[in-house]
Amino acid sequence: MAFMIAMFSLSLILILASCIYFTNAVEWLGKKLNLSQGVIGSIFAAVGTAMPETIIPIIAIVFHKGQASEEIGVGAIVGAPFMLSTLGFFVTGASAIVYALFRKRPFKITPSLTGFQRDMSYFIIIYSVAVITSFINRYLNIKTAISIFILLSYFIYVAHTFSSKEDSLKDVDNLFFSKHFHLDTTLYIIILQLVFSLFGISYGAHIFIKYTEQLSALLGVPPAILSLIITPIATELPEKLNSILWIGQKKDTLALLNITGAMVFQSSVPVAIGMMFTEWNLTGLTMLTTVLALISSYISLIYAASKKSLSPFILMAGSIFYCIFLLQLL
Repeated sequence: MAFMIAMFSLSLILILASCIYFTNAVEWLGKKLNLSQGVIGSIFAAVGTAMPETIIPIIAIVFHKGQASEEIGVGAIVGAPFMLSTLGFFVTGASAIVYALFRKRPFKITPSLTGFQRDMSYFIIIYSVAVITSFINRYLNIKTAISIFILLSYFIYVAHTFSSKEDSLKDVDNLFFSKHFHLDTTLYIIILQLVFSLFGISYGAHIFIKYTEQLSALLGVPPAILSLIITPIATELPEKLNSILWIGQKKDTLALLNITGAMVFQSSVPVAIGMMFTEWNLTGLTMLTTVLALISSYISLIYAASKKSLSPFILMAGSIFYCIFLLQLL
């Protein structure tokens, strides 16, 4: 028991340390390539940290045939956008309030509203199409065509993001690898630190999930609770930690677009693959998570568009939809 708790704690420390190195490296990559904060947050940071939880359901669906593997894979695919649009938003808003109370930053969150609205609009449209396809496909087999459309939509989104006018990063700390090893900050060293940090995030998440499962079994936690609550929180941990770090550094655009960019990616590539290799029949809790994710996102988008600002309390409202899910589950 003591060993499990120690490994559980060490895995959390590894994930946190790796996220610190990752945010530092991805900022430098954006600076070196003269990229906007929208590209850094919505694409590089979002896709990089989303890879571990994306690969797992794809492997389950493509390489492990059977009803159980399909259900696990589809559940994981729709669970990622749900976690980001509820707990991801909540953690980001709550961290802003905590930092403000300790006078580390202003209370108000000031990301690029253009980037936030772009990401939320793409997510709501693409994910809504995926959900509607689940109903239509029962009568008309169109999921393959829709999956191709969704993949193309993501590439359009990437092109749109690269053409965005968000400000570039100006305040960037020294690259950690350059500082540690007394090296020049070259593109090679930046990529090396980026790969190193992504490996740390992936391995830390693997260890975290492994010992979470063992602790849950030891404490008698039901498998349903583990698969639908504990594991998804663990797999989305890197995005949440990255956003907390960036909120603390007053880099609100990176903090928010890291979450929203991951939502667009998770609603596109994994969903398209899920459509291609499964029946894509969303029912019960899987359908509930998609609806709650869309409602939470729509509220945030409407608030940002109407108020021309973003309140941490609006982001924290995402926890309400997560609690609805918990009540339905329990």
